[in-house]
Amino acid sequence: MTEKNRMRFEKQRRFGAALALAWALPLNFPDSLQRMGYLKRVEDGQALFESRCRSHAGIRIYKTVPEVDGVLLLKVRPPRGERELSDPQWPGAAFGREYTGEAYIASFLGYEHPVGGRRISERRRGMVTNVWSAEALPGYRWVETVDGTGMARTRHVLRERSVMRVPIGRFGEERLLASTSKVLESAPSSLPRPRYGVTFEDHVIPEERALWVASSTVKVIDLKTNELLGEMTRYAVSYLQSRYSSAWLNHSTCPEVDVNGDQASTRQFVDRVLIPLRTG
Repeated sequence: MTEKNRMRFEKQRRFGAALALAWALPLNFPDSLQRMGYLKRVEDGQALFESRCRSHAGIRIYKTVPEVDGVLLLKVRPPRGERELSDPQWPGAAFGREYTGEAYIASFLGYEHPVGGRRISERRRGMVTNVWSAEALPGYRWVETVDGTGMARTRHVLRERSVMRVPIGRFGEERLLASTSKVLESAPSSLPRPRYGVTFEDHVIPEERALWVASSTVKVIDLKTNELLGEMTRYAVSYLQSRYSSAWLNHSTCPEVDVNGDQASTRQFVDRVLIPLRTG
């Protein structure tokens, strides 16, 4: 089975499972009219999602920049809880599985590891963590964020964790052992403003959200020339249309990229436009 056919099969399997779930949970539908209304909404949502995937969603890269050491994050995904994950109007729904807060920042700095022995490519991405290894692809060396006024900036880097003392030898001598796991370190920045910026625009379109279809666009910008270097528009649909189902953790998305976990998908798009500096 080809990768494209596998993804299509998986999408159809999830859709079929959602329909089966509706029939398997009678307590959610006191009468058949409510059940049929739900099934109709799921079918309409799937049809709208597929239409938007064909006509609106996609990855568009207009220009790439090599050897970029850092970027400015103009927005950071805010923390979310069960209320947001089950709300059809939640702005960030299309990226419901993505890291938030400090973890979102750290994802741009982390190391991408191949999974299952599969080579990392544009269509097949790995798992991003803060653990270094020789076979992992590094992220950016630093990122900066802005405060609510857009004036003050903070620079973030990954630093080694505190070293551990490990007993060695016959007489129990201790040796300092550095950890490969790193932590986020942040400090105010007075350096010149970074040239390249990353932002996102979440779309809340009432007629789409009524069918549990969400969308968002990530943009990569040259802040010196105001040139748009690349953009990714993602659509998502949830079939678990309930305020008690974490619907935006259980949704289908397009464009389809084979990722492991989907928590760092913004970073994994941006690093195709602004290629991180790999050496030196």
